[in-house]
Amino acid sequence: MAVQRTSRQEHTIQPTKTLRDNDVFEQTLRPKRLSEYVGQGEIKGHLLVHIEAAKKRNEPLGHTLLHGPPGLGKTTLAHIIAYEMESQVRVTTGPAIEKPGDLASLLTNLGAGDVLFIDEIHRLRPVIEEVLYSAMEDYVLDLVIGKGPTARSMRLELKPFTLVGATTKAGSISAPLRDRFVQTFKLQFYSHPEMQQIVERTAGILEINIDDDAAERIAQSCRATPRIGNRLVRAVRDFAQVNDEKCVNIKRVCTTLDSLGVDDRGLDRTDREILKAIIQKFDGGPVGLSTLAAATSEEEQTLEDMYEPYLLQEGFLQRTPKGRIATRLAYELLGMAIPDNAQSQLFG
Repeated sequence: MAVQRTSRQEHTIQPTKTLRDNDVFEQTLRPKRLSEYVGQGEIKGHLLVHIEAAKKRNEPLGHTLLHGPPGLGKTTLAHIIAYEMESQVRVTTGPAIEKPGDLASLLTNLGAGDVLFIDEIHRLRPVIEEVLYSAMEDYVLDLVIGKGPTARSMRLELKPFTLVGATTKAGSISAPLRDRFVQTFKLQFYSHPEMQQIVERTAGILEINIDDDAAERIAQSCRATPRIGNRLVRAVRDFAQVNDEKCVNIKRVCTTLDSLGVDDRGLDRTDREILKAIIQKFDGGPVGLSTLAAATSEEEQTLEDMYEPYLLQEGFLQRTPKGRIATRLAYELLGMAIPDNAQSQLFG
């Protein structure tokens, strides 16, 4: 289905609530084009091909699912897709769409070729998903009006659009919805050189003079995650400004990170508390997620989405059928000896 395109339109964002300062800060730092986006080279290569092909056919980009840990750039990629397709983007979240009428309002207000970005798409209600199927496949909206014997169906024609979904839990998306996405991309953690490039780019946008070794130290401590890197750069900037320092050096970075409890591996106080709880309270594990959440006074979802991915990635934690186990690296990090009962679990 062809899409009538005019000149590039400025993006409009329709959040479900007032933007907070942190949200505005993140938008300021977001790259607008794929050429400005650091990292995720394989995904960028595929997107360039799909976007160019869609534009040549004068069609919307195929529906795209982005998944991976928080802070890796899923929302940024959604905005970039809209920009590269010369379209507008509408933003919402899965929990914000409470009834079919909410979804109908979003879809009927989309222009030809527009991008609808649904964050936390795994949290869509089943009744919403069922309405979304025909919209994704045929660009029509099938609604049931009324109840009981007087109920009647209504079909609304939609303009061709692109749905971009983002999730930290791809496995929680139902198979019928997942199968309707044309492209599915998993975002990976960033390499150290990529993170240093991101830190330096952020410092430049914020007009911060920063030494190379200071930028490298921040890159080491941001958990291979751009969102955390941007947050650390902002914290270092504030400390430097309060102390009337014109240039951020390695000493300023180290003292700031120490005050935040962040070490050179990117682990913070909560990470260490999680590992310490497994080792001290549960003899190194295995321990279930709900038990660990209670022991650390954290929510299960927070542990699973925010902390576990990086601890697993760095080898401090293992998941087993019986629960979580602290690894040899965790004992070394905390300066603890591995007890005999944990030796057999770690070394067989």
